[in-house]
Amino acid sequence: MIYKILADLTVVLHLAWIVFLFIGAFWGVRHRWVKGFHLFALGFASLIQTLDWYCPLTHLEAFLRSSHNPSMSYAGSFIIYYLEQVVYLQAPPYVIAIGTILLCGVNLLVYFRTGCSGS
Repeated sequence: MIYKILADLTVVLHLAWIVFLFIGAFWGVRHRWVKGFHLFALGFASLIQTLDWYCPLTHLEAFLRSSHNPSMSYAGSFIIYYLEQVVYLQAPPYVIAIGTILLCGVNLLVYFRTGCSGS
């Protein structure tokens, strides 16, 4: 049971990571450490997309789900099922690549328009 709970928490963490990628610049313009971490996260996400790798959180969730019960194809709850639909978006790779480029562009624009300040 603990593996199922940890797998579900991993999906929630994965969604939080994606949300941070989208809106982290708005927090990063106020805090230098957030800006540095956010820029690293954007670079890492871009690298993952460019090299067609899986996110480490995806591997962690798969490991935890298989540790819970290897024969179950789906071991999540109702809410986790819908969160996974957002986290593991079923779209062609070129759509994900274009989205990643736009994501980075918009976030960098936020940083540059606010003067790249941070405390």
